[in-house]
Amino acid sequence: MQGVFLMIRVCLAASAVLSLAAALPVAAQGVVNVAIIGDPDTFDPMVSTKDVVSVVTQHMVETLYTFDKEWAVVPLLAADMPVIAADGKSYTIPLRQGVTFHDGSSMDSADVAASLERWTQKASRGMAVAGRIDSITADGPDKVIITLNEPYAPLMSLLAFSNSAAAIYPEEILADQITEPVGTGPYKMQERVPDQYTQLVRFDGYTQPGAAAGERKQIPDEIRFIPVPDPNTRAEGLLSGQFDYADSLSSEAFDRIEASGTAETVLLEPFGWPIFGVNHKKGLMTNLEIRRAVQAALPVDDMLFAAFGDEKFFQTDGALYPEGWAWHTEEGTDLYNVNDPEKAAEHLKAAGYDGEPLRILTSRQYEFHYKMAEVASMALEMAGFTVQMDVVDWATLAQNRDNPDLWDIYITHSPFLPEPALTSGFFASSREGWDNPEKNAILDRFIAETDPEARKAVFAELQKVTYEDVGMIKIGNFNALNGQAKGLEGVAPSPWPAFWNASKPQ
Repeated sequence: MQGVFLMIRVCLAASAVLSLAAALPVAAQGVVNVAIIGDPDTFDPMVSTKDVVSVVTQHMVETLYTFDKEWAVVPLLAADMPVIAADGKSYTIPLRQGVTFHDGSSMDSADVAASLERWTQKASRGMAVAGRIDSITADGPDKVIITLNEPYAPLMSLLAFSNSAAAIYPEEILADQITEPVGTGPYKMQERVPDQYTQLVRFDGYTQPGAAAGERKQIPDEIRFIPVPDPNTRAEGLLSGQFDYADSLSSEAFDRIEASGTAETVLLEPFGWPIFGVNHKKGLMTNLEIRRAVQAALPVDDMLFAAFGDEKFFQTDGALYPEGWAWHTEEGTDLYNVNDPEKAAEHLKAAGYDGEPLRILTSRQYEFHYKMAEVASMALEMAGFTVQMDVVDWATLAQNRDNPDLWDIYITHSPFLPEPALTSGFFASSREGWDNPEKNAILDRFIAETDPEARKAVFAELQKVTYEDVGMIKIGNFNALNGQAKGLEGVAPSPWPAFWNASKPQ
């Protein structure tokens, strides 16, 4: 493991009762009800980087590889780790035999090769590596060969990741858009009622992966994902017993859950980093002096305190990876948390800023995003900016951020990922469009380098240029709070909790 430890703190929690305005579908025996922040806007994880999509779709759609609990890459639909050529340019991947899709068809190399081709065309992470792939070919029914034109160290992590995922589908359903998920996973779609629930049921044709990937026991008969945009409603529904698990709770809910007899807190510590995504394609933030003005103006301590309320939920830390990670470095962090309105005003003057509104795109479904945006807005106005806050629901934000005409900054967050190249914002092909020649050259060296120690040194250069060119803006580290019903077992603490092994007292 590359130094990341998700530590679960399970605390007793006290009962409260709340009825949701909309009644849930009648629960049958063996149903696990999961409150999530909103409806997934797609069930095709290949075209999305949103956690809410990954959490749901990982139960239905699988990849060739996955991560074990130590963040090592292990086979899932692949039968084994690939045979990699000595020059690092060829990956021969054996496939598991006897794997069945939800439509009853058998998975073979033609399905895998066609799915991977689509991934290089449709997925942000696939597109980032597409220029380095010469070919993806089926070699008999149970083997696929990926041929590169240069070594690409992060390839295995990309093939294992569950968002912007290299998902495997039947070749026959591949299209520009996939609306009906047909995968190989332990659960399949039964019914979706928009804004009410997504119902998954056990797939009886499922074949278990190897031991390294972990057994997917298919314990619940059904898993229902219920979109609950308001974090307080998610917490109250958990406390009342309406939900067995509630994702992404606000820090204010911690004490209520901790004092309850019906629920337990699940604290992922450290979880990840809030990020201000920067629009490098169009608008104000294409000007380096404007970007530096924003970076200099932000009062990070105040933003984190407003967002999380207690230091047990956050750390003021400029390193893109915290201490304990192999990727930790302090390079460039002298530009973190400057909190100097006068310095920001100097950058604005150098930019010739004329009062054009700085558009901040955010949502209240992740309440901490909105609270950080409020504090940032006040600080930016003190520095001389005119600020326009565009507050929308998360689905709209996810749509609007793909249109560079509609925003200058958008607010998101990410878990700490085991491979830095999984952070799409480093790539010019991302929605942010950070296309800096110096950064591009560093990134090219980073992803081509295979020696672990040499990669660490190159990543330090990448972090430094991230600060100097304001490629993205890290706000700090934070610990994520989820909650589960007391007695619920089999759900490992994770940024993307899975429920195939979930069991609860009857």
